[in-house]
Amino acid sequence: MIIFSREQFSELVEHARNSLPNEDCGLLGGTVNDEVKRVEKIYFLTNVDASPEHFSLDAKEQFAAVKDMRAHGWQLLGNFHSHPSSPARPSDEDKRLVFDTNLSYLILSLEQEPTLKSFRFDREKNFAEEEIRTV
Repeated sequence: MIIFSREQFSELVEHARNSLPNEDCGLLGGTVNDEVKRVEKIYFLTNVDASPEHFSLDAKEQFAAVKDMRAHGWQLLGNFHSHPSSPARPSDEDKRLVFDTNLSYLILSLEQEPTLKSFRFDREKNFAEEEIRTV
């Protein structure tokens, strides 16, 4: 399970809408206790691809985000990106880009009402939806 505050969810949606027509992307930092991930900070990063169909995180911004997480004693919980006009489910490209089975991979669909889903992947890149709780 991954836990967001309502404010964080609103911030995520607003930032993704402001990034249209391109995909928004970033990292999530926080804590893990008994398989429960609590998001402490959303790191909005530049989509260097500037594309509505795929994303690449800015490497310098990634390093700065991880450095900030370490300074706060947080862990990298996962990453997120938006789908401006498709459902919140992993595309073939999303599956191909999975690099760590310990991380959560979140997708925010803006196709209709904003829909946020989180996924975990195994080594064969099979995925299962992970519960998201907004508090």
